[in-house]
Amino acid sequence: MKRYRSEQQPRLRHIVQSASIVAVLAAVAGCGGTTTFRDQTPIRIAVAPPPPPAPEVPPPPKQVILRDNKIEITEKVQFEYNKADILSVSFGLLDEVAKVIQENPHVKVIQVEGHASPEGGVEHNQKLSQARAEAVRAYLTAKGVDPARLTAKGYGSSKPIASNDSDEGREKNRRVEFNIVDQDVTKK
Repeated sequence: MKRYRSEQQPRLRHIVQSASIVAVLAAVAGCGGTTTFRDQTPIRIAVAPPPPPAPEVPPPPKQVILRDNKIEITEKVQFEYNKADILSVSFGLLDEVAKVIQENPHVKVIQVEGHASPEGGVEHNQKLSQARAEAVRAYLTAKGVDPARLTAKGYGSSKPIASNDSDEGREKNRRVEFNIVDQDVTKK
């Protein structure tokens, strides 16, 4: 048994030395350059170039756009069914509306307008659209918009923008709009 071990020792020593060289090579691999080992034979370690930069992700499209005579929103303000309670899904949209108003002091007065489809009757829709316009106004003032810059008006189903003959048309008619009624105009 001893003889077997003594015959294997030079071989084990060679394996340990090879492993040491591999460890040194691995340690220097990240550094690049030329490394010289005990036997003075230079070894060149090539380092891969860094990966190209990731492409820039375009910013998401704006949900709120200031136009000449209105603030346009690309999403609808959502309310609880048949109520004037704003759903939390619309908070981000309304936060952005508040920011646009605050960043544009030349816009003096904005009328928050509530609109409805004809289901439920004229009187009911008038009251609901008024309550929803007032709820949006209250939300914006709570976010720091000067209350003097906002009015609220419910139009019920009197100003449709689509046909009430289809579900899609009626859905488009249930909306909130932000119309600018007073602003400072600068001449170019």
